[in-house]
Amino acid sequence: MLSISRLLPCLYRVYTGEFLDITLCSTVKAKSNPQDHARATEGPCNTPKPGVFDLINKAKWDAWNALGSLPKETARQNYVDLVSGLSSSSDSSSQVKPEADRKQSGYETLVVTSEDGITKIMMNRPAKKNAMTMRMYEEIMLALKAASKDDSAITVLTGNGDYYSSGNDLTNFTDIPSGGVEEKAKNSAILLRDFVDCFIDFPKPLIAVVNGPAVGISVTILGLFEVVYASDRATFHTPFSHLGQSPEGCSSYTFPKIMGPAKAAEMLIFGKKLTAAEACAQGLVTEVFPDSTFQKEVWTRLKAYSKLPPNAMRISKQMIRNREKEKLHAVNAEESSTLQERWLSDECMNAIMNFLTRKAKL
Repeated sequence: MLSISRLLPCLYRVYTGEFLDITLCSTVKAKSNPQDHARATEGPCNTPKPGVFDLINKAKWDAWNALGSLPKETARQNYVDLVSGLSSSSDSSSQVKPEADRKQSGYETLVVTSEDGITKIMMNRPAKKNAMTMRMYEEIMLALKAASKDDSAITVLTGNGDYYSSGNDLTNFTDIPSGGVEEKAKNSAILLRDFVDCFIDFPKPLIAVVNGPAVGISVTILGLFEVVYASDRATFHTPFSHLGQSPEGCSSYTFPKIMGPAKAAEMLIFGKKLTAAEACAQGLVTEVFPDSTFQKEVWTRLKAYSKLPPNAMRISKQMIRNREKEKLHAVNAEESSTLQERWLSDECMNAIMNFLTRKAKL
């Protein structure tokens, strides 16, 4: 938006017949016809119509000619009203929106903001290393559904504090409902499937800003993002076998495709922890930044991305992703079903109990 201090000199030169600024035309077209200044000084259009390929001058000529027999005095008054209106609207539009307008309320485990064409979903349990509770799963799904319909161009997932996310919260394994572990396993599998489906179906460019260590589900879904930026102190760990579990987040399909079967097996089967540099070399991470400049460099780039035509970005994502969407949903359903079985196995239960016991001793 042009400031009134920059716009008025242009208007003066327009009014005195020096030129017609095309930026002015686009700025004020909803308020008044920008050719009023010509009517105010020159009267009806009596110049030859420019050629079809002279787009700018043809647009000027068409707008001027459309005024027909509008009296000069009326055109002059329209121009005066236009300048006055621009002055008042410029003052109000230059005011910064208060933080309350940008921050979305109603979330317990997230901070969700929309600003500068970017919806940011920030996991907000820093004291718990952004461990994901059932509530956080549900809130991320709600935030993604809202972001898919808002006027932002891109959506970002990140974490607050030192960790991106430490994976599942321990209470996810200990909070057993009245229906017993079978009901718990069934409900958890449904929640997981629905959660991952939200990422598969998300229509806008989705960017992960990995500000620190990432574990489990926060790692496996990265294959569903368009871009993954990481701090150089981030790590990526999927210790499924250690917990008697199996891969999720479509990683059994996306990881071998991204990094090759052997490297994927090291992560998903043997639980190898990758540094940010290793994850980048294997294609899981797009680019790594020094932690000291991570936030500044990444957000400068994201703000530039948010200025790109949003529909073009959505269509490009659709063309890239749509061929695999059905496959991803099938993989997600299979992974969730397999995990439901694993959670009920003695091997998994013993592994989780051993893990919880070790944690309690720390």
